[in-house]
Amino acid sequence: MWAKGMARKTKSASNQLFNFTRDSYLERTSRPVYAIAYLLPFIIFYELGTIFINTDVLSQTQVRVVAFVWLQEFLLRLGFGGKFLWAMPALLVVIILLAYQLASKKKWWVSLTDFLPMTIECVLLAIPLIVLSLLLNSAPFVKNSVVAGGAHPALLADIVTGLGAGIYEELLFRLILITILVVLFQDVLGLSNSSSIILAVLVSAALFGAHHHIDFLSGTPNQGDPFDWSKFTFRTMAGVYFAGLFAMRGFGITAGTHAFYDIIATLINAIAFQR
Repeated sequence: MWAKGMARKTKSASNQLFNFTRDSYLERTSRPVYAIAYLLPFIIFYELGTIFINTDVLSQTQVRVVAFVWLQEFLLRLGFGGKFLWAMPALLVVIILLAYQLASKKKWWVSLTDFLPMTIECVLLAIPLIVLSLLLNSAPFVKNSVVAGGAHPALLADIVTGLGAGIYEELLFRLILITILVVLFQDVLGLSNSSSIILAVLVSAALFGAHHHIDFLSGTPNQGDPFDWSKFTFRTMAGVYFAGLFAMRGFGITAGTHAFYDIIATLINAIAFQR
């Protein structure tokens, strides 16, 4: 009932804003079940990549995507512990998307032939952020992914981290946070739906930009990524971009776009700005 009520109250913020033609490519690929199917290889690659790159990952001594760590902390406080805690955020992604799929009452079938066009779409949608990053920052690129402690891993680790950031930052700052903020502004504070959506987008985008520079759990600055106005501005604008994309195309395309942006930025950094 909670998921159904949240999805109904925030349909314009948690799903597409436009009513696409039924069973068209745009309608199909905005379904939560498509997000699960499309992002599942990303999730598996991130988990396996982290394990093989950081052999101590199961003991939680190595760095991870901050949004991933926050989800682990939240689940730990709920009593979900043990040696499988590292896999719980991935399970949470699937559970939340399944809840939204049930609430949406949309069709459950998935066409694998849509995955290649989805990938091309995500890459194309990442290009505006690449251009924006070049305009606002000299070099190297400012990535949206951030690792706890500000560590700078090798190229493969950066790619793995980019995949994780695309999934877990979008889960936290778009799918969860925007939904909660819209309910807060609309149902608690009594604001109109449009005002609630605009405020939710702006607040979530600002928090998305700020979390790269400060650890919200401890309240301490991120020494590996000190505050910089150009970086914060870019990341906040990227947060607005992702929020708009999330509202129009759903979680799967948004998380995929975020992940491919991080991967492309990592590769350009390695090729063009590092020797």
